[in-house]
Amino acid sequence: MDRWAWLRLAVVVLLVVGAGWGVDRLVKLAIGRLPAAAEGVPLSLLRRCRVPVFAACASALALAVEPSFPLSPGTRGGVRHLLLLLTIGNCGWLAGRVVALVAEAGVRVTVRRRDATRARRARTQADLLRRLSQAAIALVALAAMLMTYPQVRTLGTSLLASAGLAGVVAGVGAQSTLANLFAGLQLTYGDMAQIGDVVVVNGEWGTVEEITLTYVVIATWDQRRIVMPVSYFTSRPFENWSRRDPGITGTALLHLDHSAPVAELRKEFEEFLDGHELWDGRGRAFQVVDTTPTTVVVRALMTARDGGDAFELRCQVRERLIAHLRDHHPRALPRLTIAGPLGRPGGPADGTAGFAHGTGGTGQPSGDAPRRSGAATRGGT
Repeated sequence: MDRWAWLRLAVVVLLVVGAGWGVDRLVKLAIGRLPAAAEGVPLSLLRRCRVPVFAACASALALAVEPSFPLSPGTRGGVRHLLLLLTIGNCGWLAGRVVALVAEAGVRVTVRRRDATRARRARTQADLLRRLSQAAIALVALAAMLMTYPQVRTLGTSLLASAGLAGVVAGVGAQSTLANLFAGLQLTYGDMAQIGDVVVVNGEWGTVEEITLTYVVIATWDQRRIVMPVSYFTSRPFENWSRRDPGITGTALLHLDHSAPVAELRKEFEEFLDGHELWDGRGRAFQVVDTTPTTVVVRALMTARDGGDAFELRCQVRERLIAHLRDHHPRALPRLTIAGPLGRPGGPADGTAGFAHGTGGTGQPSGDAPRRSGAATRGGT
């Protein structure tokens, strides 16, 4: 090439780079003049779109002015093909970033409404839509890049001719994958579980951390991660503690002696809740719910903002009531009362108790009854 050709090439390259830089500066200026974006659109994501915008514009401009490049006929075809691939890839990259931007902006708008349930639902649905859209964009971009090769176009035509057989084979082979895909859509848009929901699955209590098209990640209270197929949640029952309202009622059961001062314990329970930050004030109750020959079962009910607060409050209520009984009414705690016939031959003649189970007329345990050791207290049968 002569020097004029080189000069023309240098000018074209400078124009392409300058145009890309100008677009980048315009995007940066637009971001700086949008203070409202801090509320609805994440500025960090807007800034992350600058590089894809620059790359897409530069490659598109280079492709447009490629005929003016002083290249040989053999080289021109390869350069044009390379620029075409770069343009398709950069456009797909930019489209993926734009999809992420729109999804995040929608979530931000919902969060500003101060509705936790709607915010979790929006986060889950936006995340799933973002994944689907980005996967579709990547697939379309890859297909477009492959179709630039004549051999691939011929192969695609032959595949379309046998699409019926290919569809049957793909449907049979991908049955499980397709089932999980539709289950993920049903789980997300059926409002069965959202990111941040508190659930109980297979006896494990945890929080939904991630929902994808094929699996769900549950973060347990002890920082484990349970990964389950998404089809599990559409085919089996599970507990969702925060589907409509994260508030929950917790219970604490106490097994006490019949002589336990229930009224005093109720007063202690209510005084403890009145000044406690974990109690949300929606409701409370202190009830005797059952009785056995040796104990009474007392249930303390309390409400809390969510499952985590309810668990902590239950533990503290249980600890407070047991400490109160230990300090003021130790005889109200459960005791094992064992009695037998007194004064009979073979029975305890000194006033101590015999065995409650498996005793005959002599007060001795029978052969198949468990022996118990330790001091016995006086009492009735």
